[in-house]
Amino acid sequence: MPFRELSSKLVEARVVPGQRLFSQRGAMIGYTGEVTFTPNIQGGQGGVLSMIGRRVAGEATPLMTVEGDGTVMFGHGGHHVEVIELDGQTLCVEADRLLAFDGSLRQGTLFLGRDGGVMGMVRGQVSGQGLFTTTLTGTGSAAVMAHGGIVQLEISPGRPVHVDPQAYVAHFGDVRNRLFSALGWRDMVGRGSGEAFQLELSGTGAVFVQASEEKL
Repeated sequence: MPFRELSSKLVEARVVPGQRLFSQRGAMIGYTGEVTFTPNIQGGQGGVLSMIGRRVAGEATPLMTVEGDGTVMFGHGGHHVEVIELDGQTLCVEADRLLAFDGSLRQGTLFLGRDGGVMGMVRGQVSGQGLFTTTLTGTGSAAVMAHGGIVQLEISPGRPVHVDPQAYVAHFGDVRNRLFSALGWRDMVGRGSGEAFQLELSGTGAVFVQASEEKL
């Protein structure tokens, strides 16, 4: 059930009987046919654990289950929308950047950054980067949102990529991640991201970053 990009800020999906989509609440722009939208308090395909993970990641609003026979247009807040196709891979994406996705994809959560405990929580709060991110695994499509467009950066062995945690949107592949402070605590006063905090991704795969640091 692939998404079709209508513009840089709008995608369209065909909904057919016996299949379903999940979307962020408020993402529906319009539809044709017989389509229903139902709040999904269990967090989609991943069940209760996925719901808990999304709430920990800062996603307090339940997903909407989209079913029926018709065509639905999705968009949200005028943000740029990017469609990512999965063929058995696992996509890790910030919960609040996830616009809509195929119901066939299995959900989970990932701890983003190896700094744990109280220090890790403090760094996550200061940087504005949630310590947990949503994972989608399987074959299907996902539409993600960003400010100012999205750039895909390739990650290859021996050439890790460092990104501002607030610019991070999603990543996939055999990738390890590490959230760390690049400055001493005294130097970080008044600095929320960028030079102060960096997300290092190494291995083989790709990371999607947005052109703006603004949170959705």
